[in-house]
Amino acid sequence: MLLLSAIVGSGIMGERLSGGNVAIALLANTLATGAMLVVIILVFGPISGAHFNPVVTLALASQGEMRWRDTPAYVVVQVLGALVGVAAAHIMFSEPLFSPSQHARAGGAQLFSEFMATFGLLVVVWGGGRARPQAAPFAVGAYITAGYWFTASTAFANPAVTVARSLTNTFSGIRPTDVPGFIGAQFVGATAATILFRWLIRTPQSNLRARDDSYKEMVSRGK
Repeated sequence: MLLLSAIVGSGIMGERLSGGNVAIALLANTLATGAMLVVIILVFGPISGAHFNPVVTLALASQGEMRWRDTPAYVVVQVLGALVGVAAAHIMFSEPLFSPSQHARAGGAQLFSEFMATFGLLVVVWGGGRARPQAAPFAVGAYITAGYWFTASTAFANPAVTVARSLTNTFSGIRPTDVPGFIGAQFVGATAATILFRWLIRTPQSNLRARDDSYKEMVSRGK
């Protein structure tokens, strides 16, 4: 809810105050979103893991880092929270409670952007989250801040966010017809990153164990 309030609300505010300068509006949208991500991950991380994102939840479940029986409830709450966040932003800025977006985000470049955005996000989750968990909130916030600018799609990287943003006909919206393609690309990106890090993380560990076993054998033989 707080994430979507920040995304949609800052988009509306930025567009209204930028005088038609889209770059300034996007910068305002970017900074508010990245800052909000850092804050809510710090707050909710110790309580629920601070996923906020169905592909992250499913990726964690696929690797045994959360129970599958908890996963459907997480996803439902993520989507519902995102919808409430859109409604809250609309109320704050005197917009209709929900309105289908007319913002076209279609084509191969947009879909590849969402693949890249979500792949990178899961790289941060798997790599940064395990190596330096205390820095994870800042890493995720920084990555999404960068993703707004280096991807053509502005790095949605989240199916719940994508669905919710289809119901805001404002700066941050996406046409409902473009939503399935975005979500498909997000799942492919998340899957690719999860497979990659399953290999990257386990291989060094297995090599380390092999070296340790070899060393112990040498010691036992008196070498």
